[in-house]
Amino acid sequence: MSSEPHFHTHTALAEGLRELLTQLERWLSLRRPLTVYLAGGMAVHLYTANRVTTDVDAEFAGRVMLPQDLLVEVELEDGTPQVIYLDTNYNPIFALMHEDYQEDSIAVDLGLEQIRVQVLSPTDLAVSKIARLADNDREDIRALVNAGLTSADKIEDRATNALGGYVGGLEMLKANLRDAVAIAREEEQRTNIGTLPDRPKG
Repeated sequence: MSSEPHFHTHTALAEGLRELLTQLERWLSLRRPLTVYLAGGMAVHLYTANRVTTDVDAEFAGRVMLPQDLLVEVELEDGTPQVIYLDTNYNPIFALMHEDYQEDSIAVDLGLEQIRVQVLSPTDLAVSKIARLADNDREDIRALVNAGLTSADKIEDRATNALGGYVGGLEMLKANLRDAVAIAREEEQRTNIGTLPDRPKG
């Protein structure tokens, strides 16, 4: 696996994300760089190009007042209209996150002036899906494994290390972790993907 995964930045959704963040730059009247950590379905889309989502899960490295009515209309490749907006209720504290998720995130160049976009690493992105593990979360884990971006072993190791910092019901979380690892192993077997090497530290 390469140290820097390829991002799909020219799809309709990615172009919509770029426009959304460009509008946010203007709305905030930014005069200095602001880092944004991207998670959720939009992050999965940037990695795999096969995830369709409407809301953008973004964590900001600074206190900002987000507009409630900021949205961008796009037309997907199949002609379907879609509206993209910032999920102003997103909070990473509700997800299972490794303490180093920000440090290990990966920069993606969207051509913005002041907003610096960091995408959760594929493994951290998969781990962030475990606490909820809804149907779309399961499919996101499958997609990341199918693309060769993470593995069952890496998800299990990272999530296990992250458990110590999680506040909440651990029994259900551990059950979800077992399910997530099983999903990843099943996808590996289906696609004959072996264990991936660790991503080199930059």
